[in-house]
Amino acid sequence: MAYTLDSTLADFMDDPRVLPLLEKQFPGIAANPQVSMVKGLSLRMIVSNPLAAQMGLTEEKANALLAEVNKIA
Repeated sequence: MAYTLDSTLADFMDDPRVLPLLEKQFPGIAANPQVSMVKGLSLRMIVSNPLAAQMGLTEEKANALLAEVNKIA
């Protein structure tokens, strides 16, 4: 399965090959209880939120993460 900006955060977090990459980019994401509120959102929806950019998650960073994820998935 190729991951895209339309993949949900849950798609990424449920894949044991991908979760370590998420943890590398966003330390503590798997243990953060607030993540459950956004797990159903697509990566595209998340990066379109202005708060995401303030936290360092831009579309460019998301695309770089997708490229890395798709190499192993």
